[in-house]
Amino acid sequence: MRKEAYERIFACIQKTRYGVKIINGISTAITYVTAVLYFSVLFWLVWQESYRDACVTIAVPAVSFILVSVFRAKLNARRPYEVYQFQPLIPKDKCGNSFPSRHVFSIFVIGTTIAWQCMWAAVIVWALGIVLAVTRVAGGVHFPKDVIAGMCIGIILGAACRFFLY
Repeated sequence: MRKEAYERIFACIQKTRYGVKIINGISTAITYVTAVLYFSVLFWLVWQESYRDACVTIAVPAVSFILVSVFRAKLNARRPYEVYQFQPLIPKDKCGNSFPSRHVFSIFVIGTTIAWQCMWAAVIVWALGIVLAVTRVAGGVHFPKDVIAGMCIGIILGAACRFFLY
């Protein structure tokens, strides 16, 4: 995506009353809703005495998160606001580590992990993940390729780790 595309998106968001606050609010709310759904599924698994499933539901996102974090650090891809020299709408004070989006990766690995226990919660998490991906790009902290890669890697690693751990 080019600088002009970000500028058009920013202009559209900024001319909307509370547009920047809405983008940031949506991003934050999605993170909290996902955490609540994830921990609700974990609580339910423990309540049902499905301890193995609970352990796998904890281990898959944890292992996947570590793998993606190491990959991101080695790649250290620049963010749109670094490449195009603009102030992002989502406050960010760090440089690099743009690819893949770890926010989007995390939500999709969580959705994939809980899909085996609670499909309706997974569908909600995946839908929220798509909205989160849009807000991360619209907020200027990721390129579209970053969030698309985050989605794909989250689903693939979530499924692969689950099968490996079972």
